[in-house]
Amino acid sequence: MTGSNEMPMPGTEQEHENVRTPTGLRYIWKQLIISKTGIFGAVLVLLVVLIALCAPLLTSHDPGAVNPLNRLKPPAWLEGGTAEYWLGTDNLGRDMWSRIVYGARVSLIVGMGAVIVSGIIGAILGLLSGFYGKWLDAVIMRVGDAFMAIPTILFMLVVMAIVGPGITTLILVIGVTNWVPFTRVVRSEVLSIKERDFVHAARSIGAKNGRLILKHILPNILSSFIVICGMNVGTTIIMEASLSFLGLGIKPPDVSWGGMLSDGRQYVATSWWVATFPGLAITLTVLGVIFLGDWLRDVLDPRTDTNKK
Repeated sequence: MTGSNEMPMPGTEQEHENVRTPTGLRYIWKQLIISKTGIFGAVLVLLVVLIALCAPLLTSHDPGAVNPLNRLKPPAWLEGGTAEYWLGTDNLGRDMWSRIVYGARVSLIVGMGAVIVSGIIGAILGLLSGFYGKWLDAVIMRVGDAFMAIPTILFMLVVMAIVGPGITTLILVIGVTNWVPFTRVVRSEVLSIKERDFVHAARSIGAKNGRLILKHILPNILSSFIVICGMNVGTTIIMEASLSFLGLGIKPPDVSWGGMLSDGRQYVATSWWVATFPGLAITLTVLGVIFLGDWLRDVLDPRTDTNKK
């Protein structure tokens, strides 16, 4: 039957329409405009991204430059503060604003980089587990259970203590230890989609397993995959800050919000700004990511009616 792979099967297009969610730019923009949560999250995330990208233009001080004569200067609006250091300085006289701005770069790089690593590992294992099932599914799920049984932060602490700190190392460690949620979400989607009529129709006309996975299943799990990626960026930023706070994440001269929190914890009572501003930066960034991820779930989940909000 020459060319039979190109013949449309009855009901196939309808099945695809039932599974996929409209994701055109016009549709997404329309849903964003009518969502207060989405707008708030998008503005916060966009602001952090722009600050990170424009760091050299927004700062006039080297974030690592030590000046003991200016140590613990208060913000500009407090007594003793100056416009030159409008968010004040830390215990080594370093400009707080410059350090927060450059710290945004590290948080975004680690947050998105680790999610990419986790997402790739989780998507591959989830597709294989859900599609092939049997012994392969059992092995992947039991390995995932083993990872979940180990406290994540403890496992990362041990690995970082052995391997040593660094941005690349941190991305790999967080990425490799955080793949299980991705695998479980992808697996559950695959288990449902592979029983759809359009998959059976494609198989009946001779489609190979690789084509079924890449052509028919993968496009239909992208919405759920994008949502979990967005939700995990915030978690990853907190993980990076936690490891840096404990001294096993980002090391100088690189700047980390978690490291800034660690430096300022002993000055909370006397120089509150040293710990407050990096903590506020972490809170607002993660809050923006969570709100944006929540909006993405509403838009991309075909079972959610966004018009109700």
